[in-house]
Amino acid sequence: MLTRRIFVGSSAAVLAPASDRIRVGFIGTGGMGMGRLRGFLNHPDVDAVAVSDLDATHAAQATEYIQKHRNAKAEVFTDYRKLLAIKDLDAVCIATPDHWHALPAIHACQAGKDVFVEKPLSYSIGEGRAMLRAARAAKRVTQMGNHIHNDLPNYRRVVELIQSGLIGKVTRVNVWKTSETKGIGAPADIAPPPNLDYDFWLGPAPKRPYNPNRSHFKYRFFWDYSGGMFIDFWCHVTDVVYWALKLEAPKSIAASGRRELSDDNGETPNYFELQYEYPGLTMLWSLNPIGPPGFEDWGIGAAFQGTEGTLVTDYGRHKLFVKGKEVPDFNRPAQSIPDSPGHIREFLNSIKSRDLCTCDVEYGHKLNKAGLLGNIALRTATRLEWNDAREHVENSKQADALVTRRYRRPWKLD
Repeated sequence: MLTRRIFVGSSAAVLAPASDRIRVGFIGTGGMGMGRLRGFLNHPDVDAVAVSDLDATHAAQATEYIQKHRNAKAEVFTDYRKLLAIKDLDAVCIATPDHWHALPAIHACQAGKDVFVEKPLSYSIGEGRAMLRAARAAKRVTQMGNHIHNDLPNYRRVVELIQSGLIGKVTRVNVWKTSETKGIGAPADIAPPPNLDYDFWLGPAPKRPYNPNRSHFKYRFFWDYSGGMFIDFWCHVTDVVYWALKLEAPKSIAASGRRELSDDNGETPNYFELQYEYPGLTMLWSLNPIGPPGFEDWGIGAAFQGTEGTLVTDYGRHKLFVKGKEVPDFNRPAQSIPDSPGHIREFLNSIKSRDLCTCDVEYGHKLNKAGLLGNIALRTATRLEWNDAREHVENSKQADALVTRRYRRPWKLD
């Protein structure tokens, strides 16, 4: 584990931005990408100098926003590698589909840029490992976009309560997310729209005919590009569990699930049950259209079950239960986790200070890989025995083959 500071002495002065302003390029400017662009431009020391998107309509809306809100003209690229060639660019924000997180992040690190990359960190475990190596080799500041970690104070208070011993020793955690109830439709394959460079969009993923559901937001429901609603929310919901219990990797993972939706050509499950075994802890993860008994109206949640009580939380609230009854008033420990300046602000501050971010690629990879293993367990119908030191599935060659995907030529994982 590295210390909190990436650089010391003169290195920080050389590699930090030359001025107080931070020049950022935006790779991927669709729905999430535009949200991040707005978030970055809320900070007065940020200049949005370039955008890269394979959809010309997305690039246009991004440049129009920059022009309107900063009275500045951003350079526009289709190929993100040309954006990375801008010499005085300090950082990039990557908000592409999941299968396009790794290569831009790795290439950005190699080009000397700091990296903010959306969650989930990577499409595969092998990609996450490569991203971590690239960031460390180039000594880059990184931040994964699970913004609940820093943008809402609730998780901090939950971590303090769990680590204070309020509910005793935690031996089981139930985690859940409600899932989609309506199908995404089943349109026919058609020619790609002229505004989209579809072959580049596929990138390292297998060659497929263009289908309106296989790009932009709905890509997440297809195994070629993502891992469904489950992996989309895994890093948000499970973050508080990993943080509070200081979890490392699971020893074994079992899964069952199905996709049960009408008028739908998606592939990933909307009913999904998983069992993770960690040393001294079982974590049960449920993706279901309905929340668990007693918490049907909680769209997401994590229930820490300890020897002295149960603490239940979602993004913005938490409740204590003892012997099945809610305890509205209880003694709280003194605040021990400092307030955050915000997820994006922390990244921007770290660009200047060269301190590690709280959700840098090392933490992001550790958190993300367990979710990816859950999907591998489902797809191979195998209870996985995981060797984290080797990042290897010990009991299934079929499952281990999914740890790192085979890239479509000419793309290669550096």
